[in-house]
Amino acid sequence: MENRCPALDPSGRDIHGQADELRTQGSAVQVKLPGDVLVWSVNSHDVIKKLLTDPNVTKSARNHWPAFTNGELRPDWELISWVAMDNVSTTYGRDHHRLRRLIGKAFTSRRTEEIRPHVENLATVLLDALAAVPPGEVVDLKERFAYPLPGMLVADLIGMSEEARVAAAKVLDVMLDTTITPEQAQGVLVGWRTAIADLVALKRVEPGADITSDLIAARDEDGSRLSEQELADTIFAILGAGSETTINFFDKAITLLLSHPEQLELVKSGEADWDAVIDEVLRLESPIANLPLRYAVEDIDLGDVVIPKGDPILVNYAAIGRDPELHGESRCTFDIAREDKEHLSFGYGPHYCLGAGIARMVAKVGLSALFDRFPALTLAVAAEELPPLPTFIMNGHRTLPVRLTTVASTAAEAA
Repeated sequence: MENRCPALDPSGRDIHGQADELRTQGSAVQVKLPGDVLVWSVNSHDVIKKLLTDPNVTKSARNHWPAFTNGELRPDWELISWVAMDNVSTTYGRDHHRLRRLIGKAFTSRRTEEIRPHVENLATVLLDALAAVPPGEVVDLKERFAYPLPGMLVADLIGMSEEARVAAAKVLDVMLDTTITPEQAQGVLVGWRTAIADLVALKRVEPGADITSDLIAARDEDGSRLSEQELADTIFAILGAGSETTINFFDKAITLLLSHPEQLELVKSGEADWDAVIDEVLRLESPIANLPLRYAVEDIDLGDVVIPKGDPILVNYAAIGRDPELHGESRCTFDIAREDKEHLSFGYGPHYCLGAGIARMVAKVGLSALFDRFPALTLAVAAEELPPLPTFIMNGHRTLPVRLTTVASTAAEAA
């Protein structure tokens, strides 16, 4: 049985193609992750939506994955960082409600509007720097805009310095790489815990108007409300979830708009708005593909297959918007005017993304500012030539080479 299980491609070369293939094989299909760890891959909209609200599905490995709690997993397993955390994204039941209430105040709609001017300022600073690039020169827009804009914002929200943010970003990049070695995996675990421990120690001495200081205050006021590990792991979850997803959203949104100029023209002409762009990008190219991991609290009967109690489950968010049962024959077409753009890229049920409102605001501010400043923006290579990230977890490109302007258009404007 084990030998017949397909391996999930760690290189991320064809996330959508592999999802399409697995979807035809059943409601849930066992696949191998790095280290020959078997999980149930779920790739259809209806089944995923059912599992995300099923009380018998949890994200807590320490409570419901025997292989983890019994020490069957190597401590240097390639994906160990994803299951070793103890935070709002990996808790269950009362613990999850407790943590969600504690950090929810940082992500209210009022808070979103309060930080909008800061996001606009960050975007302006980055675009001003890009404006100095000589006309026609190729620039990596992921490195110069898509990466730093959400990264700097989230670092500011948690009170992290720019130097510490850059160091933590390198750890995150390796954590998301599903081609890493066991030795690198162990280094990631140590690296991010060290980075967050340093931040917590600093904020205990020098508290500020940031999420880390707020969580420390809650922790020190009543230790039973937030353990030291929950504190550190929750801060890291905010850093990772708040930056990496938006980075890859920008990457995919810009790529789609530049390779479909007729769709971009709908926005420029006012026939469609940026909200339509955001939802269609999230439908077609969810920034998160396969998110590790969930677990069966009890046997889960899906009709054609039963997921046994204690088995891990891998939900493919990138597969949902391309499910033919949901979006039919046009599922792979980028169309911001389509009426139904249903996706679950912010999750669904108890673990729905707390930062969804902020993420949408950052996406809208960033895209509108970029295309207002550089209306002649073009890809420097064909979209299909952009190299994918080496991961089945995230859905993005390694680089995004573009030309901000052309020599001819710049000369015409000057005239």
